[in-house]
Amino acid sequence: MEVAAVVALTLLLGALVILVALAVGRRKEEIKEESEQAAESSAEASAAKGPTSKKQKQEKQRSRKDKPAQHSFSHPLLAASLKGHSGNVTCLDFSSNGKYLASCADDRTVRIWSTKDFLEREHKCLRANVELDHATLVRFSPDSRAFITWLSNGDAIRIFKMIKKDDGIFSFKAASEDFPQKHKAAIVNIGIAETGKFIMSASTDTTILIWDLKGEVLASINTNQMTNSYAATSPCGRFVASCGFTPDVKVWEVCFGKGGEFREVTRAFDLKGHSAGVHAFAFSNDSHRMVTVSKDGTWKLWNTNVEYKKQQDPYLLRTVPCSSSDGSRVALSPDGRVVAISDGCNVAMFDATTGKLEEELRGVHSEEITDIRFDINSRFLVCSGDKAIRVFHNAPGYRAAIRDMQDMLKKAQNEAMKQRLQQQIREAQSALDTVLAAPTE
Repeated sequence: MEVAAVVALTLLLGALVILVALAVGRRKEEIKEESEQAAESSAEASAAKGPTSKKQKQEKQRSRKDKPAQHSFSHPLLAASLKGHSGNVTCLDFSSNGKYLASCADDRTVRIWSTKDFLEREHKCLRANVELDHATLVRFSPDSRAFITWLSNGDAIRIFKMIKKDDGIFSFKAASEDFPQKHKAAIVNIGIAETGKFIMSASTDTTILIWDLKGEVLASINTNQMTNSYAATSPCGRFVASCGFTPDVKVWEVCFGKGGEFREVTRAFDLKGHSAGVHAFAFSNDSHRMVTVSKDGTWKLWNTNVEYKKQQDPYLLRTVPCSSSDGSRVALSPDGRVVAISDGCNVAMFDATTGKLEEELRGVHSEEITDIRFDINSRFLVCSGDKAIRVFHNAPGYRAAIRDMQDMLKKAQNEAMKQRLQQQIREAQSALDTVLAAPTE
């Protein structure tokens, strides 16, 4: 009985050993198969990855080749192309001392260019970084020692001070706090009065706000124009104006007391005469002239040197056909001699006195022109639209100045006056000849 039990136990143990051996053997085979499958999968993945990586590389190289070339533009009047921004330039402004041009772009920078370098081979600039945002508008302060910006994401005004170092180079310091958010619609423009007494901001919802320099709202204006397409402060620092859906331009005076305290905003005058909405307008340097461009296919020149408090209205000087579109901008040279109008990617320059089309600049930028301005001496016209800033010689301005001096020469009775005018005509003609003979940028 014991022997039978031992035999049974032996057989049982033997069966168990056999079963374990079979299980281990089977597991080894499974592991081997899994390893082989993993190796095959890895090989297949490597094989697949190789051609894909090579294909991606080829596509990357091809995309570099197919990348559109940078927009090139040339014209006999092109003095310079200022290149430094890595994003599209949205706004330009000259300092009142004529030394600097400010530009802002969606690359989170504001750049300050020296106007004396416009005719040089290299165009250096200083960069102010706009932290955690980017500026869509920029305007110099009257003393040319600061500038204000409109923040795209922050929907507020930020002031930057320009601090001159011992080596003559500027550094930039943003104010500790931005202006409070007050507008409820997209901004069309900002401005600082030349008197330094107020800041203006205007939005598309017919609102214009007048601020003091510390960010307190002094007044709010409802333009009642359905929408605002443009607004600006006058160079004299007295007026703010707006245009929009209605066919007129409305002008207000911002009034201060003798002690500099804010008093009120009063309606000054309107420019009435267009038959459709007005795209934009501009003042001459002395605010005695204004130019407007409208959807009705014309631009108009106005005499605004009137005593509006005695109910005297501005009067129309000239109406000229032109091409324009939504987003068109207009500039009037500070001396009042030349009108420049943007239409898409093109610029037209007119003689303000005769209305004659003097120059057509086509395809100036690869995208719609965002801003257009004359420098304070009426020597240059600048415009933006893509990453570059185009600087043009104001040849129509030279021609108009020569014509005006020739008219004065005919009327001059004093010999000394005649000689002085003749000398000035020769100098202006020489300058024009030099401009026209200069190689294009």
